[in-house]
Amino acid sequence: MKDLLDDIERWRTAGERIAVARVVDIEGSGPRDPGAAMAVTASGEVAGSVSGGCVEGAVVSEALAILNGERSAGIVTFGYSDDEAFAVGLTCGGTIHLYIEELDW
Repeated sequence: MKDLLDDIERWRTAGERIAVARVVDIEGSGPRDPGAAMAVTASGEVAGSVSGGCVEGAVVSEALAILNGERSAGIVTFGYSDDEAFAVGLTCGGTIHLYIEELDW
């Protein structure tokens, strides 16, 4: 998360709305450990990584849906057995659980 602070501060100063996704748990093999984080602005800028690239696109979509009011903050899960997770590239054999929320200043 510390890696994101400069970007988050720059975006906050510019008046951007920001969602943050954090790995909160993994089952089996996971690409990143709990605590890994990614920030997404309403305009689509991204900083950080929650999966080393394999599900980042799907996470950006989920974060934008939260910022657009299309879904609520909460846990999002990607696992090897999920068709969507396999389609976006999570082939490590494990399951990752992310908590995604809009930052509230």
